[in-house]
Amino acid sequence: MFLPAWAVSLAVVSLAVLSLLVPPTLTVKPENFKKCNQSGFCKRNRALADKANELGSSWVSPYRLSPKSITFQNGRLEAVILKDVGKKSGAKSNGRDAASTVRLPLTLTFLKSGVVRVTLDEEKRRKGEINLRHNSQARKERYDEAASWAIVGGLDLNSDAIRNDEKGVTRVLYGGRHDTQHSSEVVIRHQPFGIEFRRDGETQIRFNEKGYLNLEHWRPKVEQEGSDGESGSGSNEDDQSTWWEETFGGNTDSKPRGPESVGLDITFPGYEHVFGIPEHTGPLSLKETRGGDGKYSEPYRLYNSDVFEYELDSPMTLYGAIPFMQAHRKGSTVGVFWLNGAETWVDIVKSKVASNPLGIGGTTETRTHWFSESGLLDVFVFLTQTPEELVSTYSELTGNTQLPPLFSIAYHQCRWNYITDEDVLDVDRRFDKHQIPYDNIWLDIEYTDDRKYFTWDPLTFRDPEGMQRQLALRQRNLVAIIDPHIKNVADYHVADELKNQGLAIRNKDGDIYEGWCWPGSSHWVDCFNPAAIKWWMSLFAYDRFKGSTPNLFLWNDMNEPSVFNGPETTSPKDNLHHGNWEHRDLHNINGMTLINATYHGLLARDGSAPRRPFVLTRSFFAGGQRTGAMWTGDNLANWEHLAASIPMILSMGVSGYPWAGADVGGFFGDPSSELLTRWYQAGAFYPFFRAHAHIDARRREPYLADERHRAIITRAIRLRYQLLPAWYTAFHDASTDGIPILRPQYHVFPHDERGFAIDDQFYVGGTGLLAKPVTREGGSHVEIYLADSARYYDYFDFSEHHGPGRVTVPAPLDTIPLLMQAGHIVPRRDRPRRSSALMAHDPFTLVVVLDAGGHADGSLYLDDGRSFDYQNGAYIHRWFGASTDSRDGDPATLRIRSDEYDAEARTPGPTTAAYLTSIQDLRVERIIVVPAPSSWARFGTPEVQVVEEGEAAARQVELSFHPAVGKQAAWAEIRDPGVRIARSWEISILPAAK
Repeated sequence: MFLPAWAVSLAVVSLAVLSLLVPPTLTVKPENFKKCNQSGFCKRNRALADKANELGSSWVSPYRLSPKSITFQNGRLEAVILKDVGKKSGAKSNGRDAASTVRLPLTLTFLKSGVVRVTLDEEKRRKGEINLRHNSQARKERYDEAASWAIVGGLDLNSDAIRNDEKGVTRVLYGGRHDTQHSSEVVIRHQPFGIEFRRDGETQIRFNEKGYLNLEHWRPKVEQEGSDGESGSGSNEDDQSTWWEETFGGNTDSKPRGPESVGLDITFPGYEHVFGIPEHTGPLSLKETRGGDGKYSEPYRLYNSDVFEYELDSPMTLYGAIPFMQAHRKGSTVGVFWLNGAETWVDIVKSKVASNPLGIGGTTETRTHWFSESGLLDVFVFLTQTPEELVSTYSELTGNTQLPPLFSIAYHQCRWNYITDEDVLDVDRRFDKHQIPYDNIWLDIEYTDDRKYFTWDPLTFRDPEGMQRQLALRQRNLVAIIDPHIKNVADYHVADELKNQGLAIRNKDGDIYEGWCWPGSSHWVDCFNPAAIKWWMSLFAYDRFKGSTPNLFLWNDMNEPSVFNGPETTSPKDNLHHGNWEHRDLHNINGMTLINATYHGLLARDGSAPRRPFVLTRSFFAGGQRTGAMWTGDNLANWEHLAASIPMILSMGVSGYPWAGADVGGFFGDPSSELLTRWYQAGAFYPFFRAHAHIDARRREPYLADERHRAIITRAIRLRYQLLPAWYTAFHDASTDGIPILRPQYHVFPHDERGFAIDDQFYVGGTGLLAKPVTREGGSHVEIYLADSARYYDYFDFSEHHGPGRVTVPAPLDTIPLLMQAGHIVPRRDRPRRSSALMAHDPFTLVVVLDAGGHADGSLYLDDGRSFDYQNGAYIHRWFGASTDSRDGDPATLRIRSDEYDAEARTPGPTTAAYLTSIQDLRVERIIVVPAPSSWARFGTPEVQVVEEGEAAARQVELSFHPAVGKQAAWAEIRDPGVRIARSWEISILPAAK
């Protein structure tokens, strides 16, 4: 690539300046992030648990329910929990009785979905009857707006729930959508307060069984020696050093409301495996956290942070937080959603529970302990039968993943940074020269004018619109980064408007907060503010973001938020947001508010005919799946990070956020040719498929590899494009029912206990495709676990494998271990193109993988891939089925059919007819049948008859038969059957006469 001398000089100078701003990249510095014993509320809640465990049966939780306070109407139970607050002998009076009580309003809400919501508040704070220290402007109430960001549906009340009272106990019988017989029950123990959630008479979840419930109520600071004088309050009585202020890394948190954490033990009796609470780097089945061999000694932490080169197999916090945990066992899946946006920690302990006095047999129960620094105790409880039902029910509350534009699930090419518009177009040309498909090329921060977002560097990106027009010739897109930190500099319209309109995050004194990030001195947009959202959206208008075009999409990075000089590289907790909520209350939600504003900005820029936006985020919270994809952040170019990416992405999927990926090749470092090749093979199965690299890493675009590795990487990328019809159908399913796009073993086989902890292989949607990428250096084969006795066939050569158990699948460097489960029909497109949009009119191939009974089925969802017209009926959703008839030893007749998947679901709209007309000539060009019935070999080539909707007579087409060779199954191919994808048809493969 030719670069003029001025560009070379500028690049050198820019890199020199950049080196002053780039954080050290040797490895993550754990000392920059808190451990539990450095976090006051974590330390106090763990100490409470230790005390309760030490005292055993003599420990009494100080929380009791007042029976007289109970009301119940239309599926809502309200009551008051009384927290008994004792007074230590000899402590000075602070205005409270020696033995007083704190009133805590309790609400249990029974939803039609079968979910139960439990909320606990603090009466004094709700009424504003407290005093704040330091003349703080912060809100007095506990933060109660998390639901307004995370919850979008599923809150209809179950008015059929029935209340029964007994001495010391209140019971509520209820059912759900799949259970109308009131087979579920909540049992509320009055004193000490606790709740059991039962289904069919068996306890599934217990609250406060261990007595760890702890709501640190407001109290004034008393300048005295010793403690506040609470007895059994859940505080660490001997150490008030972190009650009133807390210092870490040279930053002091003023804590104007004092200690205010909420904590609760949640037990899953009979459940050994728990999953979820991303984002972490450990196994899919969560580990214990109280020490011991192979266990963690720290709780899982949820506190969105900029953690580069993060540790593996660790409960350490990362970029996002979804406080949703599910417990699974054979025949049952239950879960809890801890709706709290503050810093949160989760301890996990498992123990064997004997089923008889001799200790023989028994089950494992999992005890978890949750605690958040502030906010309400707000927990949703799910009692479901299967993992898919659980995730679907959770997604009804928080929303399904968006149906993305088709280009966004194809391949993305990125690095920090493509340095000029000429550089971008050179990469574009070289992909075409080497016939490697791609859809999107990305720009990191260097495209801007001196790190000022919504601008272009006038020297290196002189013609951004021309660059985008050139990309659009191949229907490709540009994705540009825009972060929430706004450069604090004069004569920059974005910064001027942010400050003048009062739309930035403020410090504890109410002044605009100033911190340090990539631009240097910066301010942060406060997207909790409706006015800030409206303003941020306006910035994406084509006449405001000069140089942007309709094929420019967005990447929101650093949105935890990352603050280089902040505590734990983020915002001070006593900063203030819209409504004077402290940052501590909503930290984990912050990143989601930015992508929400960006998403709606991209919608608004196109006026009355919006196209589906694409936004990538690093930071996320429950509900973020509605507006964008996520990736796992700043990983390393090594084999361990490649292996870790798979359970990390699976964990996101089972937690309701299935559109996830990892940087292919590793962000930091330079991968070997083998590692890069294997990473592309794995990345071809990430729901979000992007290669990315650090500015200090060598250029590693696929065409730069040597001939051998380039050819293998190209095949992996082409495989992604070939299977785009299957991927898009899986995304559609996720967008309608919340089911993960990559499904772990326990989702597909929820009764197979041997597969519950497997997290290095997965199924792609409902296609029956089972992949296990090679993640070990020098690997030449993999062991794939097959849970059932069905036959599986290699995707590429149709070699046959049988379960149950582990099978060895060859995996030389040029091979991706990919099996097809019998009983499925896989749609694909086999013609290689330069981008996904150029495949729009290509014909389809159907791979029919017959089970032992000669049956298979599958589906295909298709729309225009870019607009929202599908919401008004402009789509096709086809069902494919295959069945075999064989009587009295006669040769087999195979029938393959296509019908509309759910005709009643379609509501035709103004664009339906036009769309169906546009695809009316789309056809099936090949049908491959695996295994081909053996009778077809014995009695000659079968006759193939085709009957299609709208045609008066059947017609005949040809079939070629390929006999079995060694482990390779017999297979057959029907070339150009002539059937159209949008019509109903039947193909009958009739055996030749004997």
